[in-house]
Amino acid sequence: MSIPKLFSWLPRPAFWWALPLLLALGYAGWQLNQHKNAPTSLPPTALVERGALQELVTATGTLAPVNYVDVGAQISGQLIQLHVEVGDQVEAGQLLATIDARVQEANVAASRAQLRAQAAQLRDRQAQRQLAEYQWQRQQALFAEHAITEEALQQAEAQWVSAQAQVEQLQAQIEQNQSSLAADEANLEYARILAPISGTVVSISARQGQTLNANQQAPVILQLADLSRMRVETRVSEADISRLTPGMAAYFTTLGNPNQRWQGELLRIEPTPLIENNVVLYNAPFDVDNRRQQLLPRMTAQVFFIVAQTENSLLLPSAALERLGRGRYQVEVLLADGQRTTRAVTIGVNNRIQAEVLSGLEEGERVLLRTANSATRTASGPARSGGFPR
Repeated sequence: MSIPKLFSWLPRPAFWWALPLLLALGYAGWQLNQHKNAPTSLPPTALVERGALQELVTATGTLAPVNYVDVGAQISGQLIQLHVEVGDQVEAGQLLATIDARVQEANVAASRAQLRAQAAQLRDRQAQRQLAEYQWQRQQALFAEHAITEEALQQAEAQWVSAQAQVEQLQAQIEQNQSSLAADEANLEYARILAPISGTVVSISARQGQTLNANQQAPVILQLADLSRMRVETRVSEADISRLTPGMAAYFTTLGNPNQRWQGELLRIEPTPLIENNVVLYNAPFDVDNRRQQLLPRMTAQVFFIVAQTENSLLLPSAALERLGRGRYQVEVLLADGQRTTRAVTIGVNNRIQAEVLSGLEEGERVLLRTANSATRTASGPARSGGFPR
């Protein structure tokens, strides 16, 4: 039967007016029937699988050489020549720079000339002392024969004592001038600046021809560093510092090579805090081997301290866990028949992304992730008969 005949009882104008409304009602009924027949959607799930897991404290750090030294000038003068450039490898004792030493050379020459003059004076004084000693001995012999007075004997003795004192005085002056000469010679040696350690020239802060003034403070000419071992100065927030202990394993990556890890062990936690932008940070340094010299000073490091770790353990996403308090957790398990059940589980290492399952689940089981919708359903009613154990 055609639609016009089905609704022939309606006046013709009323039929055409009611037709769109009838079609809309029919479509709505079809949609309702489809929705009833559609399967109920499940929240996302994940398998319980085996794998490795680390619980980490992350921080940023800066690389610096473990052993470095600022090489300065101990005398004033013009820097005549620099014998190295930045990046050069040097050995301990190698000549790095030369300072104009004409003043020091003159002082050494003057001290040596003065010592030669005093040596001549000493020989003269020693001769005078010897003569005074001979005269005193003769006077003693004459006095024994009553040929001279006692006063003449005493005078001869006094002359000998005076000659002896003059010799000793001159010897002391010579020792003093020898010390002055040693200081002058040392200052002359300071004009040749030698490498105190073996390492790399990492910076040069003075230029050839520059006048150095060492009277107020020692001017730094360059910096040497042994780059074979580097220290990572790591800044850790006060919220994480209590989780660190000296000796724990750590590793880091650099911005230029994020796929390579450098390993080390935490040396200490320095007690003096650093405050940056109202954030309290503590320095937690550790050393790494750098014999290939891939690491350079002032590089930025992304640091990871290993608080706990596990290998080949059962793992599940942390989003599947419902915390019950006092370290107790439960998860919702999707069974093979599509039903859900709740299990109490014991958790080990947990990095807030994945968690180690110590008991309560088996490998291959599927757990439901706690999304916002699933958490709402859990709070409003049980997932299956019996509900969550409380």
